[in-house]
Amino acid sequence: MQLTTNNFLGVAVFFSVVIPTYNRKPILEKCLKALEHQQFDAGAIAGYEIVVVDDGSTDGTVDWLQANASTYPHVRLFQQDHQGPAAARNLGVEKASGDTIIFIDSDLVVTEGFLQAHADGLQRGQGPGGKSQKQLNTQHSTLNTQHSPLPTPIFTYGRVINTANFDNPTAETYKITDFSAAYFATGNVAIARVWLEKAGLFDTRFQLYGWEDLELGVRLKQLGLTLIKCPDAVGYHWHPPFALNQLPNLIDKEIQRGKMGVLFYQKHPTWNVRMMIQMTWIHRVLWGVLSIGGRLNERTMAPFLQWLIDQGKPQLALEVARIFLNWYNVQGVYEAYGEMQSNR
Repeated sequence: MQLTTNNFLGVAVFFSVVIPTYNRKPILEKCLKALEHQQFDAGAIAGYEIVVVDDGSTDGTVDWLQANASTYPHVRLFQQDHQGPAAARNLGVEKASGDTIIFIDSDLVVTEGFLQAHADGLQRGQGPGGKSQKQLNTQHSTLNTQHSPLPTPIFTYGRVINTANFDNPTAETYKITDFSAAYFATGNVAIARVWLEKAGLFDTRFQLYGWEDLELGVRLKQLGLTLIKCPDAVGYHWHPPFALNQLPNLIDKEIQRGKMGVLFYQKHPTWNVRMMIQMTWIHRVLWGVLSIGGRLNERTMAPFLQWLIDQGKPQLALEVARIFLNWYNVQGVYEAYGEMQSNR
């Protein structure tokens, strides 16, 4: 059953928090505990559910959730074979009871005012009288194909702070490296499900790492949605402290991101997308020069990176490693683009 209480229409909103997860049981526990302890105004939020979609985890996530169901009363669990986050989020939207969706990742720990902050942002985005001028214009456009009025064409985008502090992730302070200029990223957004459906949901061809959320963002922007920044809706994105043994996985992710970037470009062959996926001569030259044609890599830089880690600076070591990680990404982009051209 879909609940239709919605503050886009001037009444309390019911949130469906959709969380795809894959082999993240330890941090998922912290994620869900934080969501179970939300403080909010009942006049603004009618209630909420947490829709967890397990994407074929092999670490006992499903068994643990089922055994601890009473600890997480807001959680509704669904399962699928390992198909990637795009398919998992689509399943979460399909199964959601509410008509306002919040997307977060399963390694995000939120503050107790998280839901209220998104509700306040959505209300603020409607402007005086509950409707923005943009909505009034939109309702006369070809988007409004239904008899009932569409919700305000907005979504809220919260703040994401990266942290390696597992014991107390919310103790991390905001850093310049946490800044994101993304239009739509599923680490922390709230949006009316009707706009997701009108945009066509996530493209499930994005089965490897990267770009499925930003690609949907392009389609949402084409529908005329406005981003409402919501810095009070804070989520702390946990990742383990950088260590050299993570490099093979990080390199593989960059190559995957390059391949998915070309799919992104196939769907939206614009200069903006080329810049986003680093498929330009600028990026090729930049990372080629900085990495000395790939000579600065995970092998040659390992001693320096380990020295930084030993000095208690793992985050700086990771930022230095991004020199050759970006080089791998650009290589992956052009390799995938060459394959695409040869298959035409």
